[in-house]
Amino acid sequence: MSLRKKIADSEGVLNWVARRVASYIRMVHRTGTWRRIGYEPLDALLDQGEPVIVVLWHQRLALSPYFFPLDKGQICSITSAARAGSMVGRVQKLFGMDTIAMSSHKRHVALSREVLGKIRQGISIGIAADGPRGPERISSTVPLVWARSSGKRVFVIACSARHGTEAGTWDRMLLPRPWTDGVFLCREWTETVPRKADDAEIERLRVSIETLLNEITAEADRMVGREPWVPAG
Repeated sequence: MSLRKKIADSEGVLNWVARRVASYIRMVHRTGTWRRIGYEPLDALLDQGEPVIVVLWHQRLALSPYFFPLDKGQICSITSAARAGSMVGRVQKLFGMDTIAMSSHKRHVALSREVLGKIRQGISIGIAADGPRGPERISSTVPLVWARSSGKRVFVIACSARHGTEAGTWDRMLLPRPWTDGVFLCREWTETVPRKADDAEIERLRVSIETLLNEITAEADRMVGREPWVPAG
């Protein structure tokens, strides 16, 4: 193993980087002016001890520790087991979030069993609908499967900031800057996933949640003066 890889995989190095990233996220949130809109139904459920499923685009993960009201309930996010995803998980844990690493070696059945176990414990679940590797803004059916299996309500969340940089990653992740205006939007996805939905119905529901995610993200962008994302072609 090369020295560079040993350093990159070092627990000490990874934890140090995670602490630096967490400090930056806290500074961005502390120095900015952030509005929180549409959270009342989600807050009410959490006050009743009812877990939910939270869905967002991978592009808007940078401030994920502030998407969910951690003072009202616990949330477990689904991250990638790869190095970048592992770093996201480390950072989120520093804010008090729980995480489950999703790897190519873990069967979907095993992952779903672990997720449903968390929900039965009263822990909400957060997932990037197009993560961890894309394609960008194309939702998977995973949130639908978990909504059907758990019967829990689904909320989509978006974040945007007036001043920020798009990273050169597959998802063009938005990295908000300090001292910016920003907004967190939350909206319930009100469709129901039937127990015996056929492929056509699952596809319709997948497009439905994808469309709502795009709508709420575009709305957040417009509220802070950013140009909304437009699909290629």
